[in-house]
Amino acid sequence: MAPGAGRSADDGLADWQQRVSAAYFPLVTEGRRGKNFRGRMDIWQLGLVSATRIDCDAVLYRRTSRHLREERESAFLISIPGSAEVTFHQSARQAQCRPGGFVIERSDAPYEYWHETPDVQWVAKIPRDSVRARIGSFEKFLGLSMDARSGIASYFLSSLSSAVTHADAMDESARAVAGEHLIEVLCLALLAGERALDSSESAVRRAHLHRAETFIRKSLKNPGLSAGMVAEACGISLRYLQQLFEGTGFTASGYIRECRLVRSDEDLRRGGDTITAIAYRWGFSDQAQFSRHYRARFGLTPSEARHGVAASSVSQLMK
Repeated sequence: MAPGAGRSADDGLADWQQRVSAAYFPLVTEGRRGKNFRGRMDIWQLGLVSATRIDCDAVLYRRTSRHLREERESAFLISIPGSAEVTFHQSARQAQCRPGGFVIERSDAPYEYWHETPDVQWVAKIPRDSVRARIGSFEKFLGLSMDARSGIASYFLSSLSSAVTHADAMDESARAVAGEHLIEVLCLALLAGERALDSSESAVRRAHLHRAETFIRKSLKNPGLSAGMVAEACGISLRYLQQLFEGTGFTASGYIRECRLVRSDEDLRRGGDTITAIAYRWGFSDQAQFSRHYRARFGLTPSEARHGVAASSVSQLMK
């Protein structure tokens, strides 16, 4: 459990707002029932995933455009209500989520999230890039209320609960593995959702893009992977493939490189293998090229990233 976690905030919303903002990102909190407010937050860090358990009175959380001016990271919040229905509004979408489901929020756009009665809920904060590297375009999942009473979505919820239950007995490496497992299971749950492919685009176009992204993610370790190979595997022209990726923020080749870099970064920060082994594992055939792309993407070299992990481990041992 993170230092300072597990404390109550009976002294009001000001303290609660400060603690929630520190755990996730800057937010405004408003009480829904009078001035007195009771809240408790417990935090566990599982590698890339931050898991929190919140027990609090009725409250509204508002993230506004002014909070985004100094945004340095993009993440998803997976909010899982325990007993109260929650309402969420972001980017012209509004969803109600009852216990037994979860709702997906993004950090890089304004939103409102509230519940009118006290609730105990779980929240998982997951880097956006880690999700995008596994499932591709992610806008289609935002603002959705997912049913998690059965199937892989239910398994995600039980996996989160199990990981937190055992977190205090795990070392840093084991917690990192547990966090990566949670990301993988969440992505499977999203892809299994009935509305995963809903879009304002035609169903055929959306299906082609989904097929191309899936082929790319499954083939990242192949150093010969190219846009041409993707187009051939999907039975479409290279020109049409490039058109499919318009609006995603990437070209097909750029998406291949982005996925490789994010997966490599995850392995670097977990420690263990050499930089060369990690680069080759994710399809980079030249270490110098990998280092150049990595620095352009993350602002530091692979060696500096690895050194940061090592320094963190030494610091933990000295505590």
